[in-house]
Amino acid sequence: MTVRPSSAIAAIGIAALLASAGYAVAQSGGAGSKAGASEDAGNSSGSFEVGGVDVDVRGKSAEAARLGGWRLAQRKGWSMLSKQLTGSPSTLSDSALDGLVTGIVVEREQIGPNRYVARLGVLFDRNRAASILGVGGALMRSPPMLVVPVQISGGAHRVFEGSSAFAEGWTRFRTGNSSIDYVRPNGSGPDRLLMNAGQVSRRGRGWWRSILDQYGATDILIPTVELRRSYPGGPVTGIFTAGQGPDNRRLAQFVLRVNDGNAIPALIDAGIARIDKAYQDALRAGILKPDRLLVTEPPRPEVPLEESGTEEAIDTGETPAAATGSVITIQFDTPSVGALTSAEASLRVVPGVSSAATTSTALGGVSLMRVTYDGSQASLRAALEARGWQVQEGAGVLRIRRGGGGTAPAQPTPTTPAAGNDSDG
Repeated sequence: MTVRPSSAIAAIGIAALLASAGYAVAQSGGAGSKAGASEDAGNSSGSFEVGGVDVDVRGKSAEAARLGGWRLAQRKGWSMLSKQLTGSPSTLSDSALDGLVTGIVVEREQIGPNRYVARLGVLFDRNRAASILGVGGALMRSPPMLVVPVQISGGAHRVFEGSSAFAEGWTRFRTGNSSIDYVRPNGSGPDRLLMNAGQVSRRGRGWWRSILDQYGATDILIPTVELRRSYPGGPVTGIFTAGQGPDNRRLAQFVLRVNDGNAIPALIDAGIARIDKAYQDALRAGILKPDRLLVTEPPRPEVPLEESGTEEAIDTGETPAAATGSVITIQFDTPSVGALTSAEASLRVVPGVSSAATTSTALGGVSLMRVTYDGSQASLRAALEARGWQVQEGAGVLRIRRGGGGTAPAQPTPTTPAAGNDSDG
């Protein structure tokens, strides 16, 4: 339940927020590191996430209490992560935890003059935490799956047509602990045309194959929510369905309910977490498999040709140059314009790459690059891994990410609070 503090307490909370933001900058070494931490907290694809850490700390001031709460959350979160991955809790010093934590997620908080009560989430750097705990840092991952979130409200079906609370919820969702490789469009440019509410009911594999090629994915995930309001501002019931494939095969369905219409974001966030768990369970059970007709294009019928006349050779005096090299689609994260240009420059200097051009740009998401390489896809993967990239290989597609441990980890940074009440219907 979210508690709304009085105006005096709210003013103290704002002052504590600004002071603690400066504290994070001072520890991480500058505003650039703070911005990096914010991006990592929003995506967290390279982080272990521990949520539901409750803290209740008193201090000499609101600022001191809040910073003490964050310190306590780091210790509790590390103990919870250690128990989750190894079966037994462990402890680390505050200085060591400062080097592991990449972000603090504020789920719910109350700030008083000298007391801080909150429920927080903690993000830990995946590679460094895994090496300390002695576990594998890489989770079992699915092939790239294109997410098409459908929201049904008031009889209207929408994906990216106008504002959609469900699509915004998938943008907020952190995929750090998920084994599903989500490809999440941001809803701009051609997204609204290619992926609309009518497309999910079309079963033609040819058109779906064309869409998947644009985003570097191998299959489609169609999560759906139907919002039913009792009356304006009153209770809201959400019927969530986890669908997959061009046939929109149902993998799971459940119902959640909130008593306040303003708590729809919390309802959406809880539903998305349950849908992600359903997809992960289906992946472990071997049910979540790409449609074979989407992965392999069927052979085209042969058209007989009629030959007539006499074939004559024409000497032009020029020797035609044989076209060499293979065209490979590269899928890479582009949180900013600098990341886009840096990835292009890094690919162009790889030996054997004759051209590298971005064909689909999605700032804050996943962009696509078309690379012409004088060699096989396996040799290109080896060349990229030798240059520090993490590479996942698919049919004609390489998914690349920068390897962890090369940059200094960012320090705890608050993210946008989320409402804390949700209940099952």
